[in-house]
Formats: sequence, C-alpha cells, structure tokens
Amino acid sequence: MNVNDLQFDEQGLVPAIVQDARSKAVLTLAYMSKESLEKTLEIGETVFFSRSRQELWHKGETSGNTQKVTSIHFDCDQDALLVQVVPNGPACHKGDYSCFSESLTDTEGHVKENRYQILDQLQSTLAERKSTLPEGSYTAKLFSEGVDRIAKKIGEEAGEVIIAAKNDDPEEMALESADLLFHLLVILTDRGVPLDDVLTVLEERHS
Repeated sequence: MNVNDLQFDEQGLVPAIVQDARSKAVLTLAYMSKESLEKTLEIGETVFFSRSRQELWHKGETSGNTQKVTSIHFDCDQDALLVQVVPNGPACHKGDYSCFSESLTDTEGHVKENRYQILDQLQSTLAERKSTLPEGSYTAKLFSEGVDRIAKKIGEEAGEVIIAAKNDDPEEMALESADLLFHLLVILTDRGVPLDDVLTVLEERHS
C-alpha cells in the first residue's frame, strides 16, 4: 500500500474501520492522518488521530488495550481503510469488546435469514472473552488455563459424542455435538485461527 495514493479529506484524515481479524467483528471506527498511518505501519499497532485532542493517539498506550495490526486494506475510492487487528483487551472506552455493542433493531421473533449466524455470534463472544477475561466466565477460565485444558475438553466432548452415537440417541448427539463444536471454536479462538480459514479449506476440498 502506498500511503500517498490515499484520498485524505480536507482535514487530512481518512476513516479507519477496525475489525477483529479472528472473529470479524467490527470493533470501532476511528480516523487516521498520514502521520498516524505511517506510525501504525512502523510499530504494527493502531495509531489514530484524535479529532477532539488534535493529536496522535496510540490505542492502548495508557490502558494496555493495544491492537496488533494484521492487515490494512483501502477501499475502491481510496478514501477509507479496513484495519484488521488482534485486540489485547476491549476496544471501547466503556470497557466493551466493541464500540458497536448497542442495536437499533430488534430481531426477536423473526426467522433468521442465516441459519449459521450463531457461529459468527459465538466467534465474537469468544473473542470478547479472550480479550477481557471477565471474572466468573467459564470461557475466560478456559482461556486462562491454556491450550492443554481446552484440548482436554475437546477430547472429553468428542468421547461424549461417540457414546451418544453408539447409544443411538439423536437428542443426546445434538447436545454433545453442540458442546464439541463450542469447544472447537474456543481452541480456534485461543490459537488465533478464524473459522473462515476452516471454511476456506472445506471449500477448496469440495470445489
């Protein structure tokens, strides 16, 4: 990417959409100047331009909630950025995983257009738990205990699925398969592997 090719506005800024590289959740919308973008590329962490303070702002410099940059793309008009990151803590100053935690719409009672939307929701929730490690959270406890503990749970849940299958119990199979899939998503999140990467492999194998 050539920074000089970007179309900065009259204030010398370009909007930057920040996305979790693992869960694909949008974390925040901020602004970058040419200087802050160059600094971001230099240190590998997000550096924005604060419009209220009129100065560079290294995300997480004081809070520790930094964002490690994995990729930066610009749009077709070259006047907006998509910054993919691995967050080290909440993105929002309120302590939320994402600044977009509030909704204007209520989908309760409506049929979901995407049957597998729950997988995206789980990815976002798991990424939030790993970033914030809330007290009392089962998932946060798994992340804290490490990959060996998570792997052990996957083995246990896989065994339960096998038992349910041999018992010819469809309801139990569904329950145990849900547990297995959940813990598989946990270890993918822990290891920084997006579910999209797994789906891409499946698509390539069956194309």
